[in-house]
Amino acid sequence: MEQLLHHLRNLGFTEIESKIMVDLAEHGPAGGYEVAKRLGASRSNVYAAMQRLERQGALERMEGEPVRYRSLKPEELTRMISGRVEASLAFVEKSLPRGSGTAAPFLSMEGDQAVLDVLVRELKRAQQEIVVDVWREEAALLREPLAEAEARGVKVLWACDGPDQGLSRTLAWSGWKGLAERRGGGRKFSFVVDREWCILGMRGGEYDTGAVITEHPVLAELLLHHFTQEMVLFQLEQDMGEQLEERYGEHFGLIQSQYFNAEMDTEDLDELRAEADSLQRNADNVEAEGEDDRDTA
Repeated sequence: MEQLLHHLRNLGFTEIESKIMVDLAEHGPAGGYEVAKRLGASRSNVYAAMQRLERQGALERMEGEPVRYRSLKPEELTRMISGRVEASLAFVEKSLPRGSGTAAPFLSMEGDQAVLDVLVRELKRAQQEIVVDVWREEAALLREPLAEAEARGVKVLWACDGPDQGLSRTLAWSGWKGLAERRGGGRKFSFVVDREWCILGMRGGEYDTGAVITEHPVLAELLLHHFTQEMVLFQLEQDMGEQLEERYGEHFGLIQSQYFNAEMDTEDLDELRAEADSLQRNADNVEAEGEDDRDTA
């Protein structure tokens, strides 16, 4: 009981209002006199509180005399409170003065449920577009709010990785021992809502869920560019996968090694280049022989 009263107070109801709501939910419709007697409270205070609750929509006044009130069903009450809170939050966000010339802050958030809750809230507010870059585990968790967004006309663009995608192409940067260690760090996810609100974080693995949230345009631009590059690479791999692997090695290792892999020996790099050149010469020879055969024919 105390925990329920505590949460009702957190939602903005006073002590006496919270007790009245719980009393009516437990005992059914009643007048102020009955409720005051059960609570051991002043009748005038109970009457005044019941009138306030009626004006707020938290109680319903029944027809007839004497005046009696009934509580809402739990789902009706929570729906009413949720709508009121969402409306207030939207108004505050829209109306609260913003400091001119001040860059949007980068907020850090930790905890699996806290991150998911704020993400679902923003997905519900999306008006035009949601860009999604997640692993399949997170996609399953957020499928419902994303489907709701699509149903109301929001464009949802997906990049969804699995255990055989994404990280297989991702470089183990200096400081990581390898892809195995990186996998231990969890699954990256990012969302860009209406090309403004951004969240970038990691979930699963050996670390607690954490994310950075901002409306700073530089992060929106970086995430959108990354999404575009992933789509381009995906399409190239679909159309030219074999040719790319023959020329640059599995997962484009030769290209990566030229720019990022500081630990690779020069001798190993030269060997990779020589192997790639040999493969290319063989491919060119095969193509030239095919043309000669066609000419002869």
